Amino acid sequence: MLEIFLPHVMLKAKPNLELRIRTLKGDWAIVYDMLSEKDNSGFAWDEHRQLVIAEDVVWDSYINSHKEAGQFRHRSCPYYDQLTAIYTIDRATRKYAETNADIIGEIDVEDIATTNTHEERNNFHGCKVDVSLDEMDLSSTQPQPSRNQ
Repeated sequence: MLEIFLPHVMLKAKPNLELRIRTLKGDWAIVYDMLSEKDNSGFAWDEHRQLVIAEDVVWDSYINSHKEAGQFRHRSCPYYDQLTAIYTIDRATRKYAETNADIIGEIDVEDIATTNTHEERNNFHGCKVDVSLDEMDLSSTQPQPSRNQ
């Protein structure tokens, strides 16, 4: 009976897990932005309480322009350090931020350069590009002695 219900449970659990992950990432991003933006000085991270701390003036000013941050004035952000290790890989500073199109374009340029380099090496002095092992004459090759001898 359990096997019959298991796929049904998995189908219900997946959207809930995805929503929870999105929520965690969104909450983390709010806290990360408060702590990492250079114009947001005055915020600090209390490791023991897992809480963003700041003077009331700093909070009031920031919440005026970032309403979503108000929830963290008195609420902890558990796992912040672990989420930072996971999600900062995906984030870039404004100076170095790239769109997906930029990244794909760079990959394509690198692939073309690599392909051209390989073709140039293969065509060097008229060498054939595609040589299979069947076409090679290995009869004059001698076995190499073992290194352990």
